[in-house]
Amino acid sequence: MTQIRNGNRGGEPMNLQRAYILLAIFYTGLLALGILAMILGGGPPLALFQLALGCVAIAGLWGYFLGRPVMNCRTWRPFAGLLVVSMLAQLWLVVSASPSSGELTWLLASLVFTAPSAVLLFHYGQRDQDLWATPDERQGGQALAALLEQQQELEVDRQQAPRPASVRITREGDHYRARVMRGQGEAAEQFVRRFQRPATLAFFIERFTCLEIGDFVAKYRNEDEPA
Repeated sequence: MTQIRNGNRGGEPMNLQRAYILLAIFYTGLLALGILAMILGGGPPLALFQLALGCVAIAGLWGYFLGRPVMNCRTWRPFAGLLVVSMLAQLWLVVSASPSSGELTWLLASLVFTAPSAVLLFHYGQRDQDLWATPDERQGGQALAALLEQQQELEVDRQQAPRPASVRITREGDHYRARVMRGQGEAAEQFVRRFQRPATLAFFIERFTCLEIGDFVAKYRNEDEPA
């Protein structure tokens, strides 16, 4: 799945971006028709719950297609799971409940809406995208990416209490690899994480270690300055 970068899908042609917008408009229209049907007295009792899910899904889909953050990234993958559960329940009703023709039409239309929405919102909830980064994280990621253009490896070590840590960063193709050592003695832990976007790498370093992006900038800027 192509990553969304700074409000646009990086590298995607405009006609594909236009197709995403048309798909969002189609889904919005489908939801509007469902609301109208409920107002006119149509739809099964489950329809109100389906429409509530649809309203949330539409908000997420517009955010996804436009490359804008809506709510929180941690919201969307559990919500995509809820859509899958809803879809399975609808399939069970279609197979076992012998719905009327009107109810069957409603359930099938809901399935058409739910299946692709669940997949798209699952990808939308991936944290490793620029759209979920703050301006400071984007700026920090740009600083790290610029340093890695000049250095094969970045490493900063800080052993002061209460949170001693060492972070080593390398670039492997299109990914950034961070190796982290935290703590001392028996409490020490070591792990490796990989990221596609440097802004997510910056978020990870400042969130899960005692280090700041400025520590890397200060160290390697000083090394590059002539004695």
